[in-house]
Amino acid sequence: MMSASEFPTIYSITESEIDLNDLLAKITLTGTGAAAIFTGMVRGVTTRGDAHETEYLEYESYVPMAEAKMKQVADEIRERWPAIEGIAVVQRIGRLYPKTPTVLIACTAAHRDTGVFDAARYGIDRLKEIVPVWKKEVGPSGEEWVEGDYIPKPGE
Repeated sequence: MMSASEFPTIYSITESEIDLNDLLAKITLTGTGAAAIFTGMVRGVTTRGDAHETEYLEYESYVPMAEAKMKQVADEIRERWPAIEGIAVVQRIGRLYPKTPTVLIACTAAHRDTGVFDAARYGIDRLKEIVPVWKKEVGPSGEEWVEGDYIPKPGE
């Protein structure tokens, strides 16, 4: 039996295209029977609030802190869901156009009923909360930095 520290864990900020097949191969073990994957995409049209078009998004990040926080997210997943085998947490930065994947959270386990769905959902929610990534939306009516809801607490 492998210990948690021996399971594959990937966390990175990248300007490169997210390669789902490559990431999945890296977090899959011979005993893996389930993978839950969440991918966030750039919308060309946003209907929440005032409907508007988006030409592209510009993502920025403070990479050392962001990757440290991504590791924290992975560690929290392992603590809550001990059956999780592999974890990938990847965020793209740079100029990204509609239909482009911007973020990927993937969790693998031996079986689907071991928490992989909940773990992946927790991963994206937590990433949005604590990982320092900023998003500027550019459209026909101008540009705007998109604010998140999270306000860090002391020590976070």
